[in-house]
Amino acid sequence: MHINDFDFTLPENLIAQHPPAIRGASRLLLAPRAGGCMDQTFADFPEHLQAGDVLVLNNTQVIKARLFGQKTSGGKIEALIERVLDAHTALAHVRSSKSPKAGTELLFEGGLRAQCIGREGELFVLRFEGDDDVYTLLEQNGHLPLPPYITRSADDNDDARYQTVFAREIGAVAAPTAGLHFTPEILQQLRARGVEIVEITLHVGAGTFQPVRVTNIAEHHMHRERFVISPSAAATINAAKQAGKKICAAGTTSLRALESAALSGSLQAGAGETEIFITPGFRFQCVDMLLTNFHLPKSTLLMLVSAFAGTDRIRALYRHAIEQEYRFFSYGDAMLLYQEDR
Repeated sequence: MHINDFDFTLPENLIAQHPPAIRGASRLLLAPRAGGCMDQTFADFPEHLQAGDVLVLNNTQVIKARLFGQKTSGGKIEALIERVLDAHTALAHVRSSKSPKAGTELLFEGGLRAQCIGREGELFVLRFEGDDDVYTLLEQNGHLPLPPYITRSADDNDDARYQTVFAREIGAVAAPTAGLHFTPEILQQLRARGVEIVEITLHVGAGTFQPVRVTNIAEHHMHRERFVISPSAAATINAAKQAGKKICAAGTTSLRALESAALSGSLQAGAGETEIFITPGFRFQCVDMLLTNFHLPKSTLLMLVSAFAGTDRIRALYRHAIEQEYRFFSYGDAMLLYQEDR
């Protein structure tokens, strides 16, 4: 498949720069299995799940992963933490006029100091000074890492709105954005309908925003992300599948974790890392329904939803969304997809 098979033209004014004024007040594009589509609001979402169905949420919490500062030599520097390795060490993307060499001292805002102690591929290994652990230092000195297509700096409102209401496991550098639509009230409505709600964890990495740089997508190498699926979550999902109920993943991150852990056919509990690259032709083992936002042209996530619902179907849905001026990307509107008939 060619990268241009996943391209489309998006008017810049449809890229959401802010969340809706009220959490949950988003639009929902429903794509029924029978075809066509319906314009709804996210308040309608609970109607599409029945008693015994399972909604899977990603409970990762976004860290204040962006740091600004300078080298001790004076050059400006920006670091984006990709992964915390231990209490004092992290992997980071680093932007500066010259890449820091091993031994380079870095001074960030708030007096935070770190030393570059090496590299792992394109990432730099940073060791932070002080008694506090990395997560504490980031909370005190870092900035929320809004996606690159949001052309403004993060503010206090983003501290709350770029987190889901069920975020509890720290470690992501980007939000599981389909989860941003949920409110406690909508979750309660789902429970009242008899829907099982389970949480899993996939720590979203900055690699989710990396462009595909090859024309033949089969040559693209996916980034790694950590995930955890508890025994109770796996048991609930497997029991629902056996009973003929539907599994709805809230977001591509939930889907990637579930399908990574179900490659053998049934969902396996445990912790691991995934670099699964889902493209058209992939055989889904676990997820029946996918709640997702609208994704970037030529992105791996657009390829994922094309694999799930069908390439031609996604093209038609995106054309409709653009014509009806849906809001795109992280702070944008949502769509509900059903797995393409096999």
